[in-house]
Parts: sequence; structure tokens; C-alpha cells
Amino acid sequence: QVQPVESGGGLVQAGGSLRLSCAAHGRIFSSYAVGWFRQAPGKERDIVAAINWSGDRQYYADSVKGRFTISRDNAENTVYLQMNTLKPEDTAVYYCAARSGMVFATTARNYDYWGQGTQVTVSS
Repeated sequence: QVQPVESGGGLVQAGGSLRLSCAAHGRIFSSYAVGWFRQAPGKERDIVAAINWSGDRQYYADSVKGRFTISRDNAENTVYLQMNTLKPEDTAVYYCAARSGMVFATTARNYDYWGQGTQVTVSS
């Protein structure tokens, strides 16, 4: 099985940028589709972006389209989430999840392996 490990979270002012990384430990990451999710206090865990195994297809939640970019480097066994023009409402714990199979899904229950999460806080 694969163990995702997130990094890159932190505190940033509104309008700023952060890049999250999700490194795979264990099996080769290229065999998995990957999604980024986020969960704010008192809210459900929602999809932010997802990418298929090869990196040529992506999905974005409407709330982040045009601001966030998901990408992957299978040679480095890493998936990235570039977040630009951050807003206070982007504040949440961000999770990386891997799904067995090469096609991404948009709901959390369809992902098999989860990282521990990284906090992103956007101040106004």
C-alpha cells in the first residue's frame, strides 16, 4: 500500500500563494490517482482537486478554479497543489489521498489511502 505524506502548509496573507506537496511512501505513486481534499472546522471534507495517474487529466472544485493547480511528478513520486490568490475561506486542513486505479474520483469515500493533513491558514 502507499502512504501519502503532505507538506507545505502554513500561514499566509490573503492574496498570497502556497505550494503543497504530497510525497508517496511505499509503492510507486504512478499507479494511483490522487486527490487533494480540505476540511474546515465543523465542515465536511470536500474535494479541492484531483489528478489521474499520468497527470493529463485534472479536476477542480468550482471554488478553486483558476487559482489552484494540481500536478504530479511520477519520477519524484510526488503530487503538488499550487495555490494562488488565497482567500480566508481557503483556510482548512488539507489532505492528500490516493486511490487504487488510475482514474480519479471526486468523493472522499472513493479514496483508499490518506495523509495526516497539513494546516493552511489565510489571514485577511
